[in-house]
Amino acid sequence: MEYIEVGDQYYILAKSPLADDRTLVLKEADTFAIFDRYGDIQPVGLGEQGIYQNGSRFLSRLVLHLEGKRPMLLSSTVREDNVVLAVDLTNPDIFGDSEITLPRGSIHIYRSKFLYERVCYEQFQLRNYGLHPVNTSLSLRFESDFADIFEVRGQSRERKGRLLEGSVSPSCAVLEYEGLDGVIRRTRIECSPPPKEFTRASLVLDLRLEPGEETSFLITLSFETGSDRRQPCSYECALSNASWINRKDSVSCSIYTSNEQFNDWLNRSTADLRMMITTTPFGEYPYAGVPWFSTVFGRDGIITALEYLWIEPKLARGVLGFLAAHQATESLPLQDAEPGKILHETRDSEMAILGEVPFHRYYGSVDSTPLFVMLAAAYYERTGDLEFLRSIWSNVELAIDWMDRYGDMDGDGFVEYYRHSSKGLVQQGWKDSQDSVFHSDGTLAEGPIALCEVQGYCYAAKLGAADVAAALGQFEKALELRRQAARLRERFEKTFWCDDLSTYAIALDGMKSPCRVRTSNAGHCLYTGIASEEHAESVARTLFDGAGYSGWGIRTVAGSQARYNPMSYHNGSVWPHDNALVAMGLARYGRKDLAVRVLTGMFDLSLFVNLHRIPELFCGFQRRPGKGPTQYPVACAPQSWAAGAVFLLLQACLGLTVRARRNQISLDHPLLPESLERVDIRSLRCKDSVVDLKLERYGDIVGVDVRRREGDVEIVSVV
Repeated sequence: MEYIEVGDQYYILAKSPLADDRTLVLKEADTFAIFDRYGDIQPVGLGEQGIYQNGSRFLSRLVLHLEGKRPMLLSSTVREDNVVLAVDLTNPDIFGDSEITLPRGSIHIYRSKFLYERVCYEQFQLRNYGLHPVNTSLSLRFESDFADIFEVRGQSRERKGRLLEGSVSPSCAVLEYEGLDGVIRRTRIECSPPPKEFTRASLVLDLRLEPGEETSFLITLSFETGSDRRQPCSYECALSNASWINRKDSVSCSIYTSNEQFNDWLNRSTADLRMMITTTPFGEYPYAGVPWFSTVFGRDGIITALEYLWIEPKLARGVLGFLAAHQATESLPLQDAEPGKILHETRDSEMAILGEVPFHRYYGSVDSTPLFVMLAAAYYERTGDLEFLRSIWSNVELAIDWMDRYGDMDGDGFVEYYRHSSKGLVQQGWKDSQDSVFHSDGTLAEGPIALCEVQGYCYAAKLGAADVAAALGQFEKALELRRQAARLRERFEKTFWCDDLSTYAIALDGMKSPCRVRTSNAGHCLYTGIASEEHAESVARTLFDGAGYSGWGIRTVAGSQARYNPMSYHNGSVWPHDNALVAMGLARYGRKDLAVRVLTGMFDLSLFVNLHRIPELFCGFQRRPGKGPTQYPVACAPQSWAAGAVFLLLQACLGLTVRARRNQISLDHPLLPESLERVDIRSLRCKDSVVDLKLERYGDIVGVDVRRREGDVEIVSVV
């Protein structure tokens, strides 16, 4: 017995292997799965394990037993490309009549599973390594609660749909649920060859294995909605297709360094991004994170695309296309939507469709709209793809109009937010915890709230849009946008700068009083360029003093502030994407030494986390000798903008910019950490040209060697 059940709560016994709560993740399109290290699904820990389709949990339990006992774990991992989960198990000592009838380690069980087109394929291979024949039984217990992802997160519902009777046959069991939205959801479990026994809750196989004999069987779990009926193909065919899709979606540009551990981080981050990317009618889109945010998020998708832009710009095009198509066209208070506003998130789960949560199509983020314009301009600079920009230019103009009309609700020149939906988000910046914006004494700020980084996004958006407008021949509009950006920068400096803090206030509250708190938000003002040269150095110093920098990364809130808590979600934790944006800002103002320090901290972190997978966030405790970082218990992993952080960090340190409009690749004073002697960038594209670059460190100098150049691209290196 590994856990006890009291009411509807499960408690793990301390001696149980279930006390190890590390999980393994698979994702394909709109399906994702979270397993324990045995490849099972158990209602323990945070309760998030399961297989999910479109935000509903289609399988909530899957437990393997051999002779009624849980097998012993030998090893488990997810393949480097994130396609296959592989688990090696063996039998414990099996007793009969007070003596061992099957010695431990006689049978090897190999479980391999993957997701493909709304089906989970799982193959079991068993081999008898003993000297005697073995007669044994293997069983799988399964269950589907069809819980909405928001229920799994802890939200209660007054009413739920009903579990239907389903069906069972000699080789198949069907579990069914009718939601309050009238949709039938089904989990179809099939076994080949047919088991000895099949019920709506379990299947049992009787096995006889001669010495050295091997056998296998296949389980398919199909996830169906409405009239949809899945037709699983063979394990080999499905695996071949899933692997081919993964290879097909791989990017041509690759990075290889002299440090194999750094390469492991790069490879895992690349694989995580490929896994999180989902194909939409508008192109590729990186879903935000597993398990809680495996769907389209506007802000997350934009920032991920910005991080990855120099490597693969087609991701940015897919993000821009999707968000342009889903831009708000009318005022809908329940969705916090206004004309021109860019989507915050979209979900198709039961609770979202019914309106029990407002996130079916939700627009409650203040920064997605200016970030959308920033990405459009950055994509144009990276690719020179003026035709695509022309196709979404009306969306860019609507976004700018939203910033001026609806975003600046009181006409003071700053963009603010204030929720219109009682079910919506109170805080609508990237730090969207309810307690994330406060005054120096810890008092929560009252809205409307103008965040410092949002003003920076608006500044950069207008400058970027001016370049696109000029390219489209709209020169007067371009000039006016530049004038607006200049006025915004001047007002921002006068209003947000705090001499006593040596940094920018995190926000203005509804009474226009500055929230005088030292946060990482100010670092985003470096990223966008709204910070003055005079104040940028002061901001950099505050980010890296003992209160701001943990040794692993820059904290969201400095340790000296009233609401600082290193275990909080946004008030003292460390977020990799946040650090990457700040590092890019530091490099912009000539502090590549500090950008290298951020990269080094994140690289060190990657050595301590499972699979070299950087999580969404981790706790902000000070780094201590001989101890790794303290993990945040419900952080998403993988998460797209965390996976993308390494690419932006490396770009910041190298000072690398690809400007297709000029047909130019530039490296401005590149700098590398001591851990990297060499970085090879292969097949970097600029318009129709392809280059291979070798960057090698010689003390504090980084030399640039062009190893291959196809096309007439200009390469500019300032060392």
